[in-house]
Amino acid sequence: MIDEVLADQVAYYRRGAGEYDVAAYGEDVAAARAFIARLVAEMRPTGSVLEIACGTGLWTAALAEWADTVTAIDAAPEMVAIARDRVRPGNVSFAVADVFSWDPAARFDVIFFSAWLSHVPASWFGRFWELLRGLLAGGGRVLFVDEHVDERGKEAYVAGQEEVVERRLADGSTFRVIKNFVEPAELELRLRRMGWDCVIRRASSRWVYGEAKCLGPDSTAGGERRGAAPTWK
Repeated sequence: MIDEVLADQVAYYRRGAGEYDVAAYGEDVAAARAFIARLVAEMRPTGSVLEIACGTGLWTAALAEWADTVTAIDAAPEMVAIARDRVRPGNVSFAVADVFSWDPAARFDVIFFSAWLSHVPASWFGRFWELLRGLLAGGGRVLFVDEHVDERGKEAYVAGQEEVVERRLADGSTFRVIKNFVEPAELELRLRRMGWDCVIRRASSRWVYGEAKCLGPDSTAGGERRGAAPTWK
């Protein structure tokens, strides 16, 4: 069932690429750009950056202002086409790819994703973070932005399926999408138990942003790995 929903999720973003910006950020996309620029400046994604699920490139453009290089991937070619047309700096490259089956030769100083973690099935959560661990260079960081659990009420959940919602596009077509909203304290604890040091902060009433770093092999105490809180730098 998960594979079917994930296929539907990709189909949703492929078919809805042209209406994504307004659906995600509202009519005032210029205000969204300003918000994104401020948040990315707070996170400071320097060095080589991998952006997962780049969408239409709104975040990619802001990442390019800080990074030496940005590799931006998305499973929906229609999204990548819009992003390529929108973001033209020479330090950005795009690829149509599913992160779960993509194996780049490079490793990255920063891995970034916006509104993607909530689309990862709960049963794939551990697999996803192990994948990220393998994609990070030594001392690398994972930076992410997503929606707070307080936003859960806006979605139409499929009966009997706690993480599957139904989304409708402007043409009336409907699709199933995974949506697991972020509860910051719960996510921080879960990641610490998996060997990540994580801090999540509230960016607005809707959005949270987080930073996670792999804990070292010697940072275990009381059966649980521990480390200093990440810094925003």
